[in-house]
Amino acid sequence: MRAALLMAASASLFGMMAIAIRFASSEQHAFEIAFFRCLFGALFALPLIRVHGFEILRTRRIGFYLIRCGVGIISMLCGFWALVHLPLAQAVALSYSTPMFITIGAVLVLGEVVRMRRWSAVIVGFIGVLVIVRPSTTDFSVATLVALTAAALSGMVTISIKYLSRTDPPDRIVLLTTLLWVPLSLPFALTVWEWPSAHIWPWLVLSGALGTGGHYCWTRALKMADASALAPLSYLQFLVVGVLAWLLFNETVDTYTLIGAAIVISASLYIARREAQVARQQLNAELAARAKPQL
Repeated sequence: MRAALLMAASASLFGMMAIAIRFASSEQHAFEIAFFRCLFGALFALPLIRVHGFEILRTRRIGFYLIRCGVGIISMLCGFWALVHLPLAQAVALSYSTPMFITIGAVLVLGEVVRMRRWSAVIVGFIGVLVIVRPSTTDFSVATLVALTAAALSGMVTISIKYLSRTDPPDRIVLLTTLLWVPLSLPFALTVWEWPSAHIWPWLVLSGALGTGGHYCWTRALKMADASALAPLSYLQFLVVGVLAWLLFNETVDTYTLIGAAIVISASLYIARREAQVARQQLNAELAARAKPQL
C-alpha cells in the first residue's frame, strides 16, 4: 500500500510539474525553464546529503553518470519543448511510448532476448502513437516528433539506470543526477536567456520542487514493490494533466488522443507484465540451479 501511494504521489507530482512548466512558458523559453527546474530541483535534493553524509556523492562510475545525464538533459529539453508547444494531454500521452523504446534498447544494448508477444505489444504501442499524432493530417507537427524523441531518449536513460542500480543506491542516483543536470542544462539556457519576471519565479521554483519530489517518490516506490504492479498507477499523470489542463487552460482531450493513449498504455502495461514474468522465471531458474546438489 505504501509503494502504491508513493507511485500515485509521483504521478501526481509529475503531472503538476507539467502544469507549472506551462505557466512558466508564458514568458520563458522551454530551455530556460528546464535549467531552473534542474537548479531548484538540485537544491531540493541537497537534504539527502544531510541524511546520508557526503559519502552519498562518491561513485566509481562518474563517467557513466556524465553520459547518462547528457542524454537525460537532451530528453528533458525535448520533453519540455513538447509540453510548451503541444496540448498537455497529448504531450504526456506520447511520453508513454517510452516502454516501447526501452524494449528495443534492451535488445540492442543489453542483449536481452525479446520474444514475439513483447514484440507484438511494441508494434501495437506504436500503432497507438500513430493514432495520437496522425501523420497524414494537418494536425501533425514537428512538436510531435520532438515529443517522441524525448520518449526514445528517456528509454535510453531508463536502461542506464539498470546499470547504475547494480552498484549505486537510489538516493545517490537521484542526487548525482540532479546535481549534474545543472551545469549540463546551463549552456542551452544561455542561448535564449531572459531574466524571469517576478510572477514567473514561483512557477520555476515549483517545477523544481515537484520534479525532485516526483523522482524521489518514484525511486522509493520501485524499491518497495514490483514495477509491473505499480505501472498502472503511473498513468495517473495523464488524468491529472488532462483535468488540470481543462480547468486552467481550457484544453480538451480529443478522441484520437484518448484512443491512442489507451492503446499505448495497454501495450506498456503488457510489456511491464511480461518483463516481470521473465524476470521471475530467470530468478527461479537461478535459485533452482543453486539448490541443485553438486556432484
